[in-house]
Amino acid sequence: MHIAEGFLPSVHAVAWTAVAAPFVIHGAREVIRTVRRTPEAGVLLGVAGAFTFVMSAVKLPSVTGSSSHPTGTGLGTIIFRPPVMAFVATVVLIFQALLLAHGGITTLGANVFSMGVAGPWVAYGAFVLCRRVAVPLLGAVFVAAFLADLVTYLVTSAQLALAFPSAEHGLWFSMAEFLAVFAITQIPLAVVEALIVVVIVSVLLRIASRELDLVGFFRRARLAGAGTFAHLEDRTDQVEATESVR
Repeated sequence: MHIAEGFLPSVHAVAWTAVAAPFVIHGAREVIRTVRRTPEAGVLLGVAGAFTFVMSAVKLPSVTGSSSHPTGTGLGTIIFRPPVMAFVATVVLIFQALLLAHGGITTLGANVFSMGVAGPWVAYGAFVLCRRVAVPLLGAVFVAAFLADLVTYLVTSAQLALAFPSAEHGLWFSMAEFLAVFAITQIPLAVVEALIVVVIVSVLLRIASRELDLVGFFRRARLAGAGTFAHLEDRTDQVEATESVR
């Protein structure tokens, strides 16, 4: 979710920028190190960045001063790990603020923290945990993508509640109000986004298994490696060829 330009009090805007900055700097270093170590990762990084940009640009009006939308960070999180997505999300949010008037520069720190830090870290933890307890790969992908979106919504609600607590009922009442209104659009969006990510990962397992292996996806997902999926692809090609002959 993008908090609009100038909507946060200046103290809150500065504070969230200071909180998000170390994650972004670390993420930039991770991106440089990943690309230098594995040049083939550039293609997957481009896919993750483009997906984040397109998905998070789908804007639906919500609570005053904000909007509901998919985040797109779940895909890159499970492929590259959360630090990379802090930097990717920052680049995406800057472009959206400057070109689409979506979000803002003064609220960039708050938006980066919710979409590029909190969401990805919770999503990655859930992905790793799901695989350790033998949840099927695509099931773990669904959970991670769903939580990347949902946690962003939760954190944005908290940021708005901190900035604008209810004068009569206090912080928690204000947060509950934001959560209730956001939930109308955000929960269905999180489900749809998770399903889309599952489809994309399924495709990448077939056409980019080597690249996924090089960036460590199979190791983190506790899978044997690219050879497993290459073998399955060969078998699929053989079946299709046999059927075409028949």
